[in-house]
Amino acid sequence: MQDRPRDAIRELHALRHPLLAALLGTLLAAPALAQTTVGAPAGNQPPLRCAVDGTYAPHAFPSLQGGVQGFQIDLFDAIAKRLGRQLVIDSASFSGLIPAMNAGRYDFLCAPVTVTPERAASLLFTEGYIWTELQFGIKRGTPPIRSEEDLRGKAISVNKGTPYEQWVRNNAERLNLTLLAFDSQPDAVQAVIQGRAYANLAGNTVVKYSATRTPQFIADFVLPGTRFHWATPVRQDNAAMRNQLEETIECLKKDGTIAKLSEKWFGAAPKEDDAERVTFPGYGPPNLPGYDPAPVRASCG
Repeated sequence: MQDRPRDAIRELHALRHPLLAALLGTLLAAPALAQTTVGAPAGNQPPLRCAVDGTYAPHAFPSLQGGVQGFQIDLFDAIAKRLGRQLVIDSASFSGLIPAMNAGRYDFLCAPVTVTPERAASLLFTEGYIWTELQFGIKRGTPPIRSEEDLRGKAISVNKGTPYEQWVRNNAERLNLTLLAFDSQPDAVQAVIQGRAYANLAGNTVVKYSATRTPQFIADFVLPGTRFHWATPVRQDNAAMRNQLEETIECLKKDGTIAKLSEKWFGAAPKEDDAERVTFPGYGPPNLPGYDPAPVRASCG
């Protein structure tokens, strides 16, 4: 009798989240998803702290061993080891990550954060370590989206607090869109599968990954002209941290680490002109607020 509530919860969540159903046994038996520790063994320095959205596969998502796994976790494990620091990664809703960092809870964010002019005006960013484009995912059997006009009058699901939510808000009046914003990407995908939303708008890597794990969901239309840096933000008063991270990221590009992690998690080797391989001049994404044109002094020996 004691197992019946747990079984009912497992069945309910499996119906709502096909992407996470296989993980529920472990997650229900363990404490709530909270922290993952990576990097070098603890020394005299305190651990660095960062955060991710732990439901954003394949960048960060629950691990059967506890905590989270994914491209972001492997990348920042490599960054922390090169820095000689231990790194504690918290999992939380994306919409709260930037406010928490600005309040001093985190040294930087390990989540993939899209660099926009608005964000660059209030945060410092490293250069991008991967490109992202805005892509729609639709339910299998839905006619393909060929242009923005095909979205007219439709409901679009997004992960709350993201540029995808902002795109829908900015175009809601022009295209008569209905915004459905969720605290997690699996919820946004599920809204499409259940027919509550016509399409989900997210980053291309996430949409493609969701499609490989959910047969009823397929990757579709990419919005033209929406290539952005996915980069690491820090507070505006912490240029030293931004520069240290930038130098480390450039070293991991030069030795092929980021390209290997990209191939592992996204299923294809990056091209020579992809951000996983390209080192950009100066500190931060060029031509945006917060950019420092000084030569990067990366010591990669």
